[in-house]
Amino acid sequence: MSKNQALFDRAQQTIPGGVNSPVRAFRSVGGTPRFIERAQGPYFWDADGQRYIDYIGSWGPMILGHVHPEVLEAVQRVLGNGFSFGAPTEAEIEIAEEICKLVPSIEQVRMVSSGTEATMSALRLARGFTGRSRIVKFEGCYHGHADSLLVKAGSGLLTFGNPTSAGVPADIAKHTTVLEYNNIEQLNEAFAAFGNEIASVIVEPVAGNMNLVRATPEFLQALSARCNEYGSVLIFDEVMCGFRVALGGAQELYGIKPDLTCLGKVIGGGMPAAAFGGRRDIMAHLAPLGGVYQAGTLSGNPIAVAAGLKTLQLIQKPGFHAQLGKQTKRLTDGLTAAAREAKVPFVADALGGMFGLYFSETVPASFAEVTQGDTKRFNAFFHAMLDEGVYFAPSAYEAGFVSSAHDDAVIDATLDAARRVFAALAA
Repeated sequence: MSKNQALFDRAQQTIPGGVNSPVRAFRSVGGTPRFIERAQGPYFWDADGQRYIDYIGSWGPMILGHVHPEVLEAVQRVLGNGFSFGAPTEAEIEIAEEICKLVPSIEQVRMVSSGTEATMSALRLARGFTGRSRIVKFEGCYHGHADSLLVKAGSGLLTFGNPTSAGVPADIAKHTTVLEYNNIEQLNEAFAAFGNEIASVIVEPVAGNMNLVRATPEFLQALSARCNEYGSVLIFDEVMCGFRVALGGAQELYGIKPDLTCLGKVIGGGMPAAAFGGRRDIMAHLAPLGGVYQAGTLSGNPIAVAAGLKTLQLIQKPGFHAQLGKQTKRLTDGLTAAAREAKVPFVADALGGMFGLYFSETVPASFAEVTQGDTKRFNAFFHAMLDEGVYFAPSAYEAGFVSSAHDDAVIDATLDAARRVFAALAA
């Protein structure tokens, strides 16, 4: 028995499903999860000593690769001062100043410890600011596991949303309206029907949890216009795409200024850190200034702030995102060419340091289109690449990530493996 299997068997005795986040369990693809022991640059190693080229990057944070020496040094420098204080530090001001500088729509920011905290708190703030209850989200966008966000569409536009998780009361779900991503007509119908009830619209401008799916510029422009027209708070969930698709996030690429933005992943440099921020007049409603309560014992943790601040400083080097985008596109173009050569139906997309792989004829624009892909073929591809020492996301519904440590040699090794795998899939 492999050590990975032994660890998985052992884990299931004391951890539900053997994992502390569901996608890690390999339920979508089958097989045994890899238990990781260490990582360096673009690689990590499992409990059996197998090395993998890592294309999940801890689901986005490792934009510089694993154990970057300058980030490591920044963390080591503060470790001896204490792990947590429950009191403010100067470093919290520094990272807040950095975030506000890089994301112009953010005038003030509040640090938290997870993306779920960021989105949950931003929505509460939007409701407190507007005095309204209804929120709008989009099918396929994941904003964390807060009750009001684990909701799918009802049978029609004007019906209540339905909980997608046990334990979410219908009374909470009814305040969430779920629309189709990139569907402007449906968006306009929803605002016409109950625009004056809508506290907030939350959206991933670049979705990463139904695989990589881009919002169209027209869709985001319509969203911004409707929110402005009805006084609703527009929230960009850039937990995943923030600082990854561009230095100023997706909002820089699209030229749209949301009212609030949720950030995570990259701003912690691999440590548990996230944030939400935006217009000063909205943030003024947050405790201790206003009546919207939010608190966190570990918010602004000095170790997480040190890792995040150094990461944000390093990705500002001239040409960083241009090179990251070039390498990501080199990967997706190479995978597409290998699939085409083998005559396997496959397309890929890339934006900054994020990418999507789809076993379909066209790049999807909505969750419904993503579900039409060939998941059986994806699962076969995933396991064959894993056997080749390449670790892609263990689900057809997750985006992938490239780091600045993925140099030409790493990409070439990936494409060599992919050519063998696609040829086998076509046989």
